[in-house]
Amino acid sequence: MELGKFGIWSLAFTHGDPCEAADAAAEAEELGFGTLWLGGDPGGNPRGDLLRAAGVLDATRRVTVATACVSIWDRPADRLAGAYGALPAHQRERLVVGLGVSHAEVVGTYRRPYTAMAGYLDALDSAAVALPPSARLVGAHGPRMTRLAARRTLGVHPYLVDTEHVTRTRELLGPGPVLALEQTVVLHADAATARARARDTLAPYLPLANYRSAWLRSGFTEDDLTGGGSDRLVDALFLRGKPEDVAAGLAERHKAGADHIAVQVATDARGTFARSGWRELAAVLREVVSDGPGTRNPSHTA
Repeated sequence: MELGKFGIWSLAFTHGDPCEAADAAAEAEELGFGTLWLGGDPGGNPRGDLLRAAGVLDATRRVTVATACVSIWDRPADRLAGAYGALPAHQRERLVVGLGVSHAEVVGTYRRPYTAMAGYLDALDSAAVALPPSARLVGAHGPRMTRLAARRTLGVHPYLVDTEHVTRTRELLGPGPVLALEQTVVLHADAATARARARDTLAPYLPLANYRSAWLRSGFTEDDLTGGGSDRLVDALFLRGKPEDVAAGLAERHKAGADHIAVQVATDARGTFARSGWRELAAVLREVVSDGPGTRNPSHTA
């Protein structure tokens, strides 16, 4: 499955207006981004993740579409595989299903996440219409889950991590599996304003043990995780500044080992599409990062 060097990650694809989502997806494809990531889910319907993905696929012609990430506690494997199999073959060819174990703090049935994920992958393999390893990845952060993803899926999709985590994950994965990094960016040149926006984005994740463990493994301390996050933590997890500054930071993440970067431009609300930011970044990414492994084709530099 081709992801391209850069993609767009947005909660608005699942929480925003479906008609605007279709229009935004078509524009992002024309801007040259290789994959569109549907952050979160609309809730309720167990097929909701893939229904929204189908709408984005309908609105585009060649871009890959990925969910990030379907909770294995909320979506039984046989029903997810059934929803995947019900899609037309030409849509399945461009769809990647991201899977995650979510968090003990928000899932009442959370237990033995590694074992649960391994069993979930087994169930996807044995479903009447299998959801194949080449069409799935895992939102893994810890080393055991990362190794499992490397063996059983396309690769991993870590969220809100620093460059050290990217380097460590690349070493765990080896040269084959895909490291599809989510990277949140704040397009604002003023440091104080950008950090404030970043902290707003970070706030829901700071109390979650899975993220805290990943940050502590990267060398941060408990002090860094208090008071909305230290400047050191915020500056490591987020890229900020003018589009040229952000593009340079994205290039560094690639050098650290990311095959693909799903860029999330921070917004005030989950239903807002950051389309002006996408345009600004697309223009500079063509200049900063040359074609290489991971690009969809020579004309698809983003």
